[in-house]
Amino acid sequence: MSLNTVDLNKQMTRFDQHSEVWLFGYGSLIFRPDFPFLARRPARIHDWTRRFWQGSHDHRGTATHPGRVATLIRQPGAECTGMAFLITPEVFAHLDFREKNGYLRFCTEMLFDDGSRAEGLVYIATEDNAAFLGPAPEPDIARHIASAAGPSGRNSEYLLRLAEALREMGAQDEHVFEIERHLIKATYI
Repeated sequence: MSLNTVDLNKQMTRFDQHSEVWLFGYGSLIFRPDFPFLARRPARIHDWTRRFWQGSHDHRGTATHPGRVATLIRQPGAECTGMAFLITPEVFAHLDFREKNGYLRFCTEMLFDDGSRAEGLVYIATEDNAAFLGPAPEPDIARHIASAAGPSGRNSEYLLRLAEALREMGAQDEHVFEIERHLIKATYI
């Protein structure tokens, strides 16, 4: 699949006629929502785990030296905590462009702290996209992140802000926190 997924995402019309849609954010959407939203609240999705396995050629890296950013990997029994945003379909065009580097829209069920549920959408970069970097040991991911920067800033800022936002939400994510520990311990930042 191409790096640019804007046209593919326009083909997903499931929520186009809705007046409001929940969007699940698990990476930079948590700490940098640059779009209008009607409400936001912490949420979880099941059977997915956050991993720094996606390359970023357009935000936190370049075409010659991509950064590493979060995507979701299917893992039965896992739980991923993030932030749900209630948006209108008019926001899709902005999000499709923002997430164009290999991310596709998928339907997901979100669970909220009060026990309620909602179906909404999430952007996931799957293994078949051209920017997918795949698994690596956390120390290697930390080194990679330390050396990358792009138009949206240093890749290390992305990781550190995500870790801080997850802590503020009371969320546990050992993958993110382990990369953060290696990044700080080795004074890559």
